[in-house]
Amino acid sequence: MGQAQSGTEKEVTLQHIQGLYRKFATECPSGNLHLHECRRIFGINRNSTEEESAYMENLFRSFDINQDGKLDFMEYVAAVHLVLRGKLEDKLRWSFKVYDRDGNGCLDRQEVRHIVKIIYTIKKHNDPSISGDIDDICDRLFDVVDKNNDSQISLEEFIEGAERDPWVMDQLKLDIGPCDWFIEQQEKNP
Repeated sequence: MGQAQSGTEKEVTLQHIQGLYRKFATECPSGNLHLHECRRIFGINRNSTEEESAYMENLFRSFDINQDGKLDFMEYVAAVHLVLRGKLEDKLRWSFKVYDRDGNGCLDRQEVRHIVKIIYTIKKHNDPSISGDIDDICDRLFDVVDKNNDSQISLEEFIEGAERDPWVMDQLKLDIGPCDWFIEQQEKNP
């Protein structure tokens, strides 16, 4: 769920977003969305891949601003707006937060490898012709992005690297066709 809209990606309409908000009100009358409810709303179920489930967990964690294990309506609205209509820099800041699993403000190889593997596996599931080695991708990312060679990527390095190099952007972004995916889920789960 990502940074840039491709030329072939459908536009998410206000009607689609309103439908998602109605779903929140219906599914979460308490005003709080828990991970299991989020999975259900976005069509993640026992037929989903392990990577899709892990991706949803990472997204949920990144949007749980106060880290209380649930999304209130304002966190939910902010998440939907950011993913579907946000600016590139805001999406990169959010992507960094998803990568930064321990919340220390820097990305180490393990954190980068974890998310790259999830995204790569999802992309490969959708397009089996995609090839590449996760460790090689991580090594190249660190070579290009880690400017001070401290084996950590800061937020500034992350944003600068993504904006400067299209290959880096393609690897770092959490873009698996968010608008197309969103519309598809809405059509499958009205």
